Amino acid sequence: MQVFNNPFHKLDIPANTELPHLFTYPFHYTPHPLCLQAATRVQDYLASRTDWEKELQQGKMFGVLVVKSPEEGIGFLAAFSGNLCGMNKIPYFVPPIYDLLSPNSFFPEEEEIINKMNQDINRLVNNPDYLFLKEKINKKYHEIESELTSFRQEMSRAKANREEKRKLSPSKEELADMIRESQFQKAELKRKERKAKEDINNIQQDINRYEEIINRLKTERHQRSIDLQMRLFRAFRIRNARGEERDLVEIFQDTPQRIPPAGAGECAAPKLLQYAYLNGYQPLAMAEFWWGDSPKSELRRQGHFYPACRGKCLPILSFMLQGLNVEPDPLVVEAATHHEPTIIYEDEWLAVVVKPAGMLSIPGRSHAESVQTWARNKYPSANGPLVVHRLDMATSGLLLIAKTKAIHQNLQAQFKNKTIRKRYVALLDGRPAKAKGVISLPLAPDPLDRPRQMVSEAHGKPALTRYEVLNNDDPSPGFTRVAFYPLTGRTHQLRVHAAHPEGLNSPIVGDALYGKPAARLYLHAEQLEFIHPQTNQQISLESKADF
Repeated sequence: MQVFNNPFHKLDIPANTELPHLFTYPFHYTPHPLCLQAATRVQDYLASRTDWEKELQQGKMFGVLVVKSPEEGIGFLAAFSGNLCGMNKIPYFVPPIYDLLSPNSFFPEEEEIINKMNQDINRLVNNPDYLFLKEKINKKYHEIESELTSFRQEMSRAKANREEKRKLSPSKEELADMIRESQFQKAELKRKERKAKEDINNIQQDINRYEEIINRLKTERHQRSIDLQMRLFRAFRIRNARGEERDLVEIFQDTPQRIPPAGAGECAAPKLLQYAYLNGYQPLAMAEFWWGDSPKSELRRQGHFYPACRGKCLPILSFMLQGLNVEPDPLVVEAATHHEPTIIYEDEWLAVVVKPAGMLSIPGRSHAESVQTWARNKYPSANGPLVVHRLDMATSGLLLIAKTKAIHQNLQAQFKNKTIRKRYVALLDGRPAKAKGVISLPLAPDPLDRPRQMVSEAHGKPALTRYEVLNNDDPSPGFTRVAFYPLTGRTHQLRVHAAHPEGLNSPIVGDALYGKPAARLYLHAEQLEFIHPQTNQQISLESKADF
């Protein structure tokens, strides 16, 4: 057995506690009571480490894995993602899958070489002679441009003067003089341009000597970085419950990205499973929680549990869980449950239905029923895409269905022109600071954890939401009922705007991505107003939420 200061922690099991029958599906779960107990123990430990307070305040993901040991009984393992206080080996926690900080690792030596190359590049880029030459060539460009512009203006004036003289019937000698003047000026312009090009080339040659070295170092640095990263990925030998082993390159080779992202294999979940497999522990349940401040772009709350990230961990955990009996994906189970939209308006051109929570708007990767497939069966003679807009699977409420392509195009144009009005009602876990207002936070997909969205000033698209608190005392203390009026239609807009600290700082109840899981996501599209494409009448419909 491999031992690293024995990171196995015994759990006190209440008499009525039922052990998990299936292992946790890590991408959508409700933490098992034993995971909650283990997480509390880890959080108490973190609170006791006052020497880590500043580091922990910056925020980090931690994980717990409840395991069964043949000798020690039921206990848990703990891990952190990445490094903690500049270390990747801390006695309370399991060790990394591959210790890239070890003096025996190839990584520190190669990283030192790359760091030295960075220093060499920075010295060359900031070399006073190089900077002087770049400033010199810029000044020369301005001088040449000014001189040539002035000379061309002089040529234009001379040409205009010659045109005036030609109107006065000049003699042959005068015409010859004008031709010679024009030819001389054209030749002089070419001489000036050649001289300017020579002056620029002379300076540029001196600059090129520096830039050839800089570019050569950058190319070598880039290749060394790629080689180091690939070598590192090969060093991460990942186990699964069957005892099979693959490196990260092999695991990611059949994924869309093909190349593992930076930091792959260093998250808490893979560390936990790897240690359990290597040491003969039987994994029972797992959970990951955030500790510390939230990053500015992402939404993380201290003590809240979060699913494993998909960009880094989905391929890794999909391999590592092979051989375990794992819970089915709750979202797939929910989507496969029989749902039936309720029609609240219908005529020969369109219909408006109430989509139940848990039903897809359009077909997904599973074969679960969606409003689109339901509508295709309901209206077999309809042409066009049918569903005009979408609601998240977890969101309930009003959805427009067009029975013809022309009606569909008209309604989509109304959405594009922002003439369709929508009102959502939600239950928030918290109290917004203001009773009403407008939230403006640009949103972009999180490339490493889709479908999560992140707030990004640099890469996000504008997202605006008007909101209004409906009743601060309804339905219970700590919860707030609010109306949302989305002015744009970004993915997860209302969910992020509700949860983000710069938004309402109050996640929607049941939001497993940005808040805490519950029986459902308490978000419902309750009002819809649009102009009927055929009758040109204003249609206003309402469906009250059942919460």
